[in-house]
Amino acid sequence: MRPFRRLWSRWRPSTSAAPRPTTSSTSSTPEDENDPVATKLAKRADEPQNFTLRGIAFGVIVGVVIVFSNTYFGLQTGWISGMSMPSALLGFGFFKVLSPYLRMQFSPVENVLIQSVAGSVGTMPLGCGFVGVIPALEFLLKRGEQGTAYTFFFQGVESSGERIGGMSVSLPRLMLWAAGVCLFGVVFAVPLRREVIIREKLKFPSGTATALMIGVLHGQKGEAQLVKQEERAAPKARSSHDEDERQGLMAEQESDRSRDTTPGPESGGLPDTQKSGEADWRKNIRNMFTAFLFSAVYTIMTYFMPFLRNLPVFGRHLARKWLWTLNPSPAYVGQGIIMGPTTTAHMLFGAVIGWGILSPLAKSRGWAPGAVDDWESGSKGWIVWISLAIMLADALVSLGWLVARPLLGLIIRGLPNNFLQSPRNRGYAPISNRHKHRRSDVNASTEPEPEADAPPSHLVSTRTFLITLAASIVIYYVSVHVAFPSLLTFTHTTLSLFLALFLSLLGVRALGETDLNPVSGISKLTQLIFAAIVPASSTPNAIPVNLLAGAISESAALQAGDLLQDLKTGHLLGAAPAAQFWGQMIGSVIGAVLSAAVYRLYVGVYEIPGPQFQIPTAFVWVFTARLVTGQGLPPMAATYAIWAAVIWGLLTVVRMAGRGTRWVNYVPGGIAVAVGMYNTPSFTFARAVGGLGSWYWMRRRGGEETGIVVIASGLILGEGLVSIVNLGLASAGVPHLNDWS
Repeated sequence: MRPFRRLWSRWRPSTSAAPRPTTSSTSSTPEDENDPVATKLAKRADEPQNFTLRGIAFGVIVGVVIVFSNTYFGLQTGWISGMSMPSALLGFGFFKVLSPYLRMQFSPVENVLIQSVAGSVGTMPLGCGFVGVIPALEFLLKRGEQGTAYTFFFQGVESSGERIGGMSVSLPRLMLWAAGVCLFGVVFAVPLRREVIIREKLKFPSGTATALMIGVLHGQKGEAQLVKQEERAAPKARSSHDEDERQGLMAEQESDRSRDTTPGPESGGLPDTQKSGEADWRKNIRNMFTAFLFSAVYTIMTYFMPFLRNLPVFGRHLARKWLWTLNPSPAYVGQGIIMGPTTTAHMLFGAVIGWGILSPLAKSRGWAPGAVDDWESGSKGWIVWISLAIMLADALVSLGWLVARPLLGLIIRGLPNNFLQSPRNRGYAPISNRHKHRRSDVNASTEPEPEADAPPSHLVSTRTFLITLAASIVIYYVSVHVAFPSLLTFTHTTLSLFLALFLSLLGVRALGETDLNPVSGISKLTQLIFAAIVPASSTPNAIPVNLLAGAISESAALQAGDLLQDLKTGHLLGAAPAAQFWGQMIGSVIGAVLSAAVYRLYVGVYEIPGPQFQIPTAFVWVFTARLVTGQGLPPMAATYAIWAAVIWGLLTVVRMAGRGTRWVNYVPGGIAVAVGMYNTPSFTFARAVGGLGSWYWMRRRGGEETGIVVIASGLILGEGLVSIVNLGLASAGVPHLNDWS
């Protein structure tokens, strides 16, 4: 606890509300004294608001709301959200109201702490496997798949004559498991920060957008201004290469702003402080609260009128036989708004292919003779195998490129400088166009200068990193083996840990470049690797081992990505990285324990799987485990799965080659298409409506993205939080009204 005590004493508020001055002995080096950016970073990192009890407490409160919301939607469709922007907005609104009574004023760096803590708490339902792996282990295993050390518990679901159930895991063991896997991913991210944020300057678009919104909320002046790295050097001190790089980045930022209307610190068109500062945050809070109330009322109505969740908008025949219904949930419309028009269009394409073509085809040909909504013998389960093939192909191609690209760079650097140039151009390498002459950048003798960083006293020290890494690994080993004894051997847990470390590196890079953390693909890749190491013929525990190994990798990748996204936000606003790290650690532990309790609460009241909570992600997990361990597929599923994998493998290559172009949005993305396939159409249609609304608002109306994202967040949180009321009504046995059927 010594590093934590030093952290608290470093930012302990003084009797004055003003931040303490930064001293050169602790916060800067001699060469930094003439660097205005380093000086600004040191000053902001030394503010006492970087780490406050009130900031942590409010972040935890917001995170609790997000945990309930993410558990609810995760069990329904597998979707979760970190809600960083709404968390920052709620924090600003709350402390703005209390500002006359605060001894120490609320600042942007404290807002960074709030959204970091809230996000780390809120994402634990996915990070600890409570929307996928754990329900798969408890509800979806066949007799004998649970392993020899566990008794099979029948869960009341029969399909094709086979009983489905699983192992019974007590709440204390679930909490122990969650505590064991919730920390090492956060610690893994610490040494990656300097590489991907300071040296490579990856964008992390969501983290950047959150920083922009916090800056706008706090007035875009003084301590609320984003740190501009181009101020750190005089023009005459820059090399021509650095100047060219800077101009190119500025051009990219201008292009980004043409697509994203969120006001930025360098846009030159910022609204007047009096308008944007006071009026905008009040309007956003009001819009979020209105959306919250609307969604909350709808959610309570759906309890008494369940037919509202499945409206037969395409006719009763299509609704009954082929599951073509609409769930007009405001929350799923809000999810579509956040996902955006491109992703929701790809999901809709997947739904049309899966439920409009493949499902009737499998049913009519006798490949899926059961009821359409039967996961085992119906077309609902048959098309899941196709979606799995698409996800695996997308993951292998995407992650394979992330591994191969640095190796190719090393090979190219080892070639002679003029090797790739035509004979007449050798000896002349223009540098005016960075996009057409990448070779000159690769062969440059000097790399672009890293960005200025917070002073060493506010970074996570090497000693603290090593201590927390060792502690998190010990907790991981103990927790996993106590929570699931006789399943994972020491070799299994060690291999899972190394795979988690390696694959989290790929996930972080993908997140920084594309704003998508491929945790689903990472987990499936881990399952594929473990199937080769622990085949079904070697142990009766093969299925549970495969599931748990994938969950460990997914957890590490998710946590590392979340922390680095938040660290990008903090870097742009000058927050202390050490404060964010400890805030994330605290939030992760609280979120892990809480998410276990919330999960047990939901599965104890509702039928799992059932009409409301179909746990599609859990089915994907267990189907993947059976696939990679060599269990048989339904008739003709293998043929169609292979063709789907080949097609989407090639489409993924096309998407990577066309990254940054407009036409790439018209190439269906593998993950989005797969999600549209394994989720029933009712959810996809609602998300498509949200995506269309987002497109209309930003492209046709020219509205700001921040405003509509805030409204969408209110819609999501309204249903997610008020679902607790429905939970209480269900547990009390309050009757429903008759549905449309």
